[in-house]
Amino acid sequence: SLAFVATVGAVRLMDEAREPQADIVYTYYRLENADAARRPIAFLFNGGPGSASAWLQLGAAGPWRVAMLGPNGEAASPSATPELLPNAETWLDFADLVFVDPVGTGFSRFATRDEKARKSLHSVEGDAGAVARAIRLILTKHERLASPKFVVGESYGGVRGPKVVHNLATREGVGARGLLLVSPVLDMRDFGGSSLLRHALTLPTLAAVARAARGPVTRADLAAVESYASGDFLVDLLRGPADAAATDRLSARVADILGLDPVETRRLNGRIAPVEFRRLFERAQGRVLGRYDASVRGYDPFPDSSFFRFPDPSSDPLIAPLTSAVTELTTRRLGWKTENLYRLLAPDVSRGWDWGRGVDPPESLTQLREALALDPQLTLHVAHGLFDLATPYFASQVLLAQLPDFGRGRVTLGVHPGGHMFYSRDEGRRALREAAQTMMTKP
Repeated sequence: SLAFVATVGAVRLMDEAREPQADIVYTYYRLENADAARRPIAFLFNGGPGSASAWLQLGAAGPWRVAMLGPNGEAASPSATPELLPNAETWLDFADLVFVDPVGTGFSRFATRDEKARKSLHSVEGDAGAVARAIRLILTKHERLASPKFVVGESYGGVRGPKVVHNLATREGVGARGLLLVSPVLDMRDFGGSSLLRHALTLPTLAAVARAARGPVTRADLAAVESYASGDFLVDLLRGPADAAATDRLSARVADILGLDPVETRRLNGRIAPVEFRRLFERAQGRVLGRYDASVRGYDPFPDSSFFRFPDPSSDPLIAPLTSAVTELTTRRLGWKTENLYRLLAPDVSRGWDWGRGVDPPESLTQLREALALDPQLTLHVAHGLFDLATPYFASQVLLAQLPDFGRGRVTLGVHPGGHMFYSRDEGRRALREAAQTMMTKP
């Protein structure tokens, strides 16, 4: 039983000429009668770009939650009643919580028509700077600058989060004690173009999905696949189709690991892209797998099509109930009066995102290294789901292994049954709460 105050508010971002840029809307949960100077405060945001914070608020950490899974482990139906349930795994007993929606998501909106300013806020660096500014303004508004501060980001939050922490420390005069990344992407270069490494980084997740179809699977069960993916698999992969013997070995081994037809894996030269796997794995049954949680199945609406024309059965059904639930919570229970649509996902934000003009895709490992080096007290925890094909856990495992030794126990990785939103499962939600509590209550 927790006595708390819930506030929905907004802070206005201004440019250097004091011209308005955007209004950032946030939801702030504060435990009553707590010592604000000693009480941890966590700022949580999702990713996308173009995704609002309701996923973390109503899926993982807030005092209320929405059931995100049906009775048989499928995603909740779009027509499911958006019932707000008490969240037994809320983080509110050990930290105050602020859920932040970057501009263009949730109820946050631009306050300018200047295209240059709007373009800046929807860019990699401009977005990180804006979120950092919003956090500093919220801390000042609610007199929480003395509190221990933590940053939590999901998905694209893996790029945004380290940059926000770095911006807070070097530009906003605010130090964060910890950074918790949920299903993050840390380096975009490994998942596009002609990158061969992406095939190695996704293989353990594909293997986890294949094994889960036969029974329970844990990260420990994938040790041999991880070893193969970072060893012999890479050796044969780099030899390329020009080496028929290497490709034969690779294709046969991948077929065995994933339980696929060896003819199909040989046709693909052992390079099984997630979108190919999602349709190939149960195509005979007319079923497709989720991208965000490949243990969730759905019907293929166009099984006779040569193209991949199917929605994501693990995430798309959640848009309606989550949007309705967060709107009900914000506008009725908490009294934020608006007729604007709560934008849980904003495709126009994603489509119009400025990824930069350099030759390298966005990454946050640079800021992560600098932040950890600057502050010996800063800790990092990265949490992933085993069945997440959007941001596979092995990619973070490999990248974190490349970090310098910043001190024992400062950087940790947790991998849990489930997908991108592994917290939709009770055990995943408990594990994430435990990791957050360990970080935020450390002396």
